[in-house]
Amino acid sequence: MTTMVSQNAFASRFGAILFIIGKLIRFSFFMFFLLVITSRTQAIVGYTIWEVILFYITFNLVDSLAQFFLREVYRFRSYVIRGDFDYFLTKPMPVLFRLLFGGSDALDIPILLLSIIFIFISFTHLSSITFLSILIYFALLINGLIIALSFHIFVLSIGILTSEVDNTLWLYRDLTQMGRFPVDIYQNPLRSIITFVIPVGIMVTFPAKAAIGLLSPNLILISIFVSITLLYLNLKFWNFSLKRYSSASS
Repeated sequence: MTTMVSQNAFASRFGAILFIIGKLIRFSFFMFFLLVITSRTQAIVGYTIWEVILFYITFNLVDSLAQFFLREVYRFRSYVIRGDFDYFLTKPMPVLFRLLFGGSDALDIPILLLSIIFIFISFTHLSSITFLSILIYFALLINGLIIALSFHIFVLSIGILTSEVDNTLWLYRDLTQMGRFPVDIYQNPLRSIITFVIPVGIMVTFPAKAAIGLLSPNLILISIFVSITLLYLNLKFWNFSLKRYSSASS
């Protein structure tokens, strides 16, 4: 399915190249923005330049991985309107799996590779990094991807009930953009809301904090509990929405 989607993406090679260049330019401009800020202030809420870069790159990696693997969610509205969703329901492949992983976006691969390179460069510039903190970092990255997966299941569920996907997806994207910086820059109660209620902080800030040794074991356990609970609740909501789907023909 990814091969077929990629053939569509590269049908216009010039357009695909421009799209990739646009992503790289946006990535570069924000890195430059971070360098300008930290050169003027020396630190952001107590974090050094390489720590801030690690926060941003972690956000970028989680965001890009979610878009890479879950790109099919962005096409869901057209499936409902055209009646393709009815067709998916008749097939033996689990429909939720089909809608989540029905075609990865190959155009995100350059940004993914660049993010991984910058993560390891950041590790080499941080004296507080240990082998254990790196293991916890990648474990919490997986935890963040589970939260991103839960959000996308929620979007699909809303799409079944309302046939609206795009606005919900862009709301999710706008909320996650708040994680480009450490959530410590926000004042309470906003900081608590985007950490635990809308767990953007757990998704993208906690891994970087764990890497530099600023996350307590209690918060690690809380983050795992939040992701598992969120996934469970959204799977329940998916089943609830699916039972109320009345097909495009009605």
